[in-house]
Amino acid sequence: MTGKNPFPTSLEPSDVKEATLTVEHAIAPEEHEKIFGTRYDFGGEGTLPPPPKLSPEEELRLYRKIDRRLMPILSLMYLLSFLDRGNIGNAKIAGLTTDLGLVGNKYNIALTMFFVVSNLVLKKFRPSRWLPGIAIVWGIVMTCMGLVSTYGQLVAVRVCLGVAEAGLFPGVVYYLTLWYPRYMVQYRIGLFFGAATIAGAFSGLLAYGIEHMAGVGGKDGWSWIFILEGLATILVGILAFFVLVDFPVTAKFLTPEERAYAVWKKSVTEFDNSSVGEEEHFELRYLVQCFTDWQVYIHILVYMSVITPLYGISLFLPSIINNFGYSTAVSQLLTVPCYVFATIVLLLFAHFSDRHGIRSPFILAGLCMLAIGFGINISSAPSGAKYFGTFLCVAGSYAPFPGVIAWLGNNLSGQYKRGAGMALHIGIGNFAGAIASNIFRTQDAPRYILGHALELMFVGIGFISVPTVVLIYMHIDKKRDEMMREIDAAGGIHARYSEEEIRSMGDKSPDFRYTL
Repeated sequence: MTGKNPFPTSLEPSDVKEATLTVEHAIAPEEHEKIFGTRYDFGGEGTLPPPPKLSPEEELRLYRKIDRRLMPILSLMYLLSFLDRGNIGNAKIAGLTTDLGLVGNKYNIALTMFFVVSNLVLKKFRPSRWLPGIAIVWGIVMTCMGLVSTYGQLVAVRVCLGVAEAGLFPGVVYYLTLWYPRYMVQYRIGLFFGAATIAGAFSGLLAYGIEHMAGVGGKDGWSWIFILEGLATILVGILAFFVLVDFPVTAKFLTPEERAYAVWKKSVTEFDNSSVGEEEHFELRYLVQCFTDWQVYIHILVYMSVITPLYGISLFLPSIINNFGYSTAVSQLLTVPCYVFATIVLLLFAHFSDRHGIRSPFILAGLCMLAIGFGINISSAPSGAKYFGTFLCVAGSYAPFPGVIAWLGNNLSGQYKRGAGMALHIGIGNFAGAIASNIFRTQDAPRYILGHALELMFVGIGFISVPTVVLIYMHIDKKRDEMMREIDAAGGIHARYSEEEIRSMGDKSPDFRYTL
């Protein structure tokens, strides 16, 4: 990156006198709003000491301490979220469709209802209350799903589940950005989303065990799958009320010096991707910039190329394996290794993607795995080969997903533009889940040729859209390199533009470089 950055990441705490957070003042609500994008009155708790000077090892220990407090409960909440939305696949082969008379495409319609609601819900409530609150609500809804007795009731409960869970994923991603500097966030998203892959493994194991409760209380095994997993979600939501904290400045599990360093580190690295940082005050033009930016829309295609296979395989994997000729119990257990493998690949992708600062190669690697996996399953290969293909389908969809989310976020500059862009990205992209819910039809069993073919179509869209994005980014960066040489020769970017002008340009600034 060329050009002067007034918030360089190489600053020591003692050097920060005129930056966003000075070393010797209380963090007023307006200061917190400027740094974190949300206003919060700390009730007198905002005074912090000067941030200490930490060695790399000491800084690592500090963030490991934060990880231990936040990541387990957030990952557990998302694990249960994905478990609760995907366990209908396990319930299906445990007798749900027979008991409720789900003939034809009724099962698929019930799945679709989950995705009718938008996941753009991101309220400005306290994170320590909002996130546990919605967990308890969706746990109650999931428990009620075990009590349904008709198709109409099932559809209604699935709609309520979608509403309850809509705010979790964008809410947690936003919450993590309040705690971690930009270069640390991606791996945490990987850990957090990794819970979704583990959920797939737990789903099969739990379903296998819970099915043996058939007849208890006069209910079938599939009812107990919903009831017990819903109760577990409620308990975790209650626990989260006591574990989650709102912001670094109010985190009582940290010492005052640790809080000061966490807030300082966040403030001086928040603006490391442009000359003078990001415009923090809301103006309508930032939303206009979002809705008229080409990269938002092509990234939606990238998102859908991964999320459609992800939802398709998570919702129908038990049925696909069941049609290989295995019993219901064995099919539930055989889903577990697929998700364990996917979790390992996901963490490797997240680690190396952050380490090298690139996204597209790992997304393309996932698409290659998907192409091979669905290619095997659409063929007439023996069941053993097809089971191997499911490993590639699960890992190829789950592993690159955190990178898909981070890639657009890395390349949108300006807090409000990025927030609106990510909402549009996820909100529209998740309608692919409604598509995935309807492509593996009962009448297409056992090969599900239509479903696998449509998944391959979305993978093909990814093979076109990802290289297209990279080439456009490279072309723009090359033109900006030439522009910056001219600007530097004329006295530098600050001789041509004011800091306010550079802030307002955001990712259109001549010294902004895209992440590839």
